[in-house]
Formats: sequence, C-alpha cells, structure tokens
Amino acid sequence: MSSKVAIVTGSNKGIGFAIVRGLCKRFEGNVYLTSRDVRRGEQAVADLQKEGLNPKYHQLDITNAKSVEVFRDYLKEKYGGIDVLVNNAAIAFKGNATEPVAVQAEQTLFVNYFSTLSTCEILFPILRDGARVVNVSSSAGHLSNIPSKRLRDRLQDPTLTISELSGLMRDYVEAAKLGTQAAEWGNSSYVVSKVGLTALTKIQQRLLNDRDIKVNAVHPGYVDTDMSSHKGPLSIDDGAQAPLYLALDAPDSVRGEFVWYNKKIVSWADDKPTEKY
Repeated sequence: MSSKVAIVTGSNKGIGFAIVRGLCKRFEGNVYLTSRDVRRGEQAVADLQKEGLNPKYHQLDITNAKSVEVFRDYLKEKYGGIDVLVNNAAIAFKGNATEPVAVQAEQTLFVNYFSTLSTCEILFPILRDGARVVNVSSSAGHLSNIPSKRLRDRLQDPTLTISELSGLMRDYVEAAKLGTQAAEWGNSSYVVSKVGLTALTKIQQRLLNDRDIKVNAVHPGYVDTDMSSHKGPLSIDDGAQAPLYLALDAPDSVRGEFVWYNKKIVSWADDKPTEKY
C-alpha cells in the first residue's frame, strides 16, 4: 500500500508515451501506461521494456465512466491512492476534416473537456495529500485565443465554479450547432476545449489547495505526433519535458499555473508568449 504510483492517460503513443518513458526513468514508484485499446497499450509497454524500462499497464477509456471507476478501484485497493496524475488523453480533428462544425464541437469538447473532467471527479478523491496533477493543454489553450472580452473575463473570474465553466462549454457546443460560435468563440473547437481545460485547472487548484495538491496546465510545444499530422518540429521526448517538470521537479509553489513548453510560467490572460512552438 505504501508504493507510490503515477498515471498517464492516453499514453500508448505520442507525448503521453514519452511522459511514461520519462517517469519510468525517474519516478520512485510504479508508472501506469494507459490506453483505450488493450493491444496497443500492451505493445507500447513492450516497446518500453525493450529500452529496459518497466511500466505497468491498465486499460483506461476516459470517455467511459465505468472504465475510470474500475481503474480507480484497482488503484485504491493496490496502492491506497495516486501520487501523480497526468491528464494527457485528447483528440483533435484535422484541419481538412469533413465533419460539420457541430459534430467537431460536440466530440472535441466531450473528450477533451467533459471526459477529462469526469475522470478527475472519479480519481481526485483518491489523490494523496501532496499529489501532483498535470493537465496537458496547448498553446491553443491560451485565453487570448477567445475573441470575446466578455467570455475571457468570465473564464478567468476567480469565483468561477466548475458547474458554471461546464455551462459555458455547453453554450459553445450549442452555438456551434447553430453556426453562431465564431464571433465570440472563434472557429476552433480544439481551442475552446483546451481553454476550458486550462480554466478548469485554475478552479481545481482552488478546490484542492488545502490538501497541498498541485494542479497545473502545460503547453508541451508543437510536437511531431499523429495529432499534429507530424508537422511539429519537436520530438515527443521534447514535448514531455515540461509535463515531467511539473510532475517531478517544479517547486511546490507552482500551482494553478499555465506553463509553457520551456518550463516557464506564463500569464494565461495576457498576451500569448512569442516564443516558437
């Protein structure tokens, strides 16, 4: 029951895979690689074992509450709690996707915001005091990407609740269905989902602060992955650096922050950093 444990969601490939690799090298405890597809997850574990690393594996589909509950119960029985949780699982439609905006909005927000939120609601009760949570956001998750000042002010309101934030995310999906989203929200469902995740990070930190739990959002950089159509200039191991910093190395004073790929804390509300990637 005393062994420490770290979890990375959506980690059979890409940045999540590299975060597992980095944790296996440095985290003093067990590291769980998770995936929706068991075969792909077990193959990813085998690939890391060839490197002399020893991740554990558990099936996890963040869009399925039952899957998350099964994993929670397993972790609670085997370890008694969670020490590090990296919320990495996400989707993104390609720029040339033919699905209607309404479909893209509903599916992107369902996975990247609502399913991440439900996963947190199921797993957070077993976070150990002092645990670290890393929400993998994006440069797309910077507040400056939202055109409407009214919405920007609302999203950074220090009294905003999770319920109210979820209401705003639902408002976006409904606007997308009506075709009226662009003026206030912009044209990217991915942007809205990651802005929502970053706003959620701020609220989660407020709620967990008295338990010394650190919750931060991170932009890992523009990485060469399936999600970026392999256009990103950074390797997956480059993209894992800032998430690993937050999971393992950041001072305890770093909490509720938005951290850039170079490990620097950036202002979420002011102008977006001009550094590349």
